[in-house]
Amino acid sequence: MDIKSKTMTLHENQGVPYLTYDRLSEIPFIHHAFSTKHGGVSTGEWSTMNFAFSRGDKPENVIENYKIFCKATGFDYNTLVTSSQDHNTFVRPVTKKEYGIGIWKEKDMLSVDALITNEPDVTLVTHYADCTPLFFVDTRQKAIGLAHAGWRGTVGEIGKKVIEKMSALYGTDPSDLVVCIGPAISKCCYEVDKACADNFYALDKLSHTDFIFPKAGGKFMIDLPEANKQIVMSAGVPEKNIVKSDICTKCSSELLWSHRATNGRRGTMCAFMRINHA
Repeated sequence: MDIKSKTMTLHENQGVPYLTYDRLSEIPFIHHAFSTKHGGVSTGEWSTMNFAFSRGDKPENVIENYKIFCKATGFDYNTLVTSSQDHNTFVRPVTKKEYGIGIWKEKDMLSVDALITNEPDVTLVTHYADCTPLFFVDTRQKAIGLAHAGWRGTVGEIGKKVIEKMSALYGTDPSDLVVCIGPAISKCCYEVDKACADNFYALDKLSHTDFIFPKAGGKFMIDLPEANKQIVMSAGVPEKNIVKSDICTKCSSELLWSHRATNGRRGTMCAFMRINHA
């Protein structure tokens, strides 16, 4: 099993493959990983590494998948805090008080598509299967964030909202942020209709020609990672601090879950990130 990327590295430990960003691996105070569809105990259409309780998989298998992944990648299962995503733009600050939410503790809040923290040993977990993961690391204030940006979250500028919330709560200066974007369905595979594309055209301060590509039949190809890159740049993040994954989830559907590649019969991947205890 292999994947070609200039931005990410594929690892395998204890039979569990996972991806990391080379740029984030250079930051000593954080630990991060992005899962694949392999290495777990789920069966059927969720085979084998599925982190979603909401798609019909056996809950005991999902819980076991979290435990397997954490053991293989060096996260503490007891410190996980998950999102409650529904393609909106709410950003939730979390602390150790939220340990276990969405896994071994009931969800206490709906419509959470981004998580942020400045507490060590709080592991943020967000879910994906074509939508765009956004990793935020404040290298000066030692704060982090993860966001889920589907097309609705992207046009709602969730990346900008994460930066604003981190600035308000943690004193984050956008120029100190490192932002990594993807893996996600990319412009090669993400076709939308005019009604959807019009939402991207409404982002009037961005360079549309770089992420909206009209084609025949009233269809459009959208580059979600590029749109998100421009959004975080508009919020003050220097371009040199932004890394876009070069992995398309649909093109890489043998390794990664893709909603479009499976016609919705799928499991879910997760991004994991924590601040290491000093």
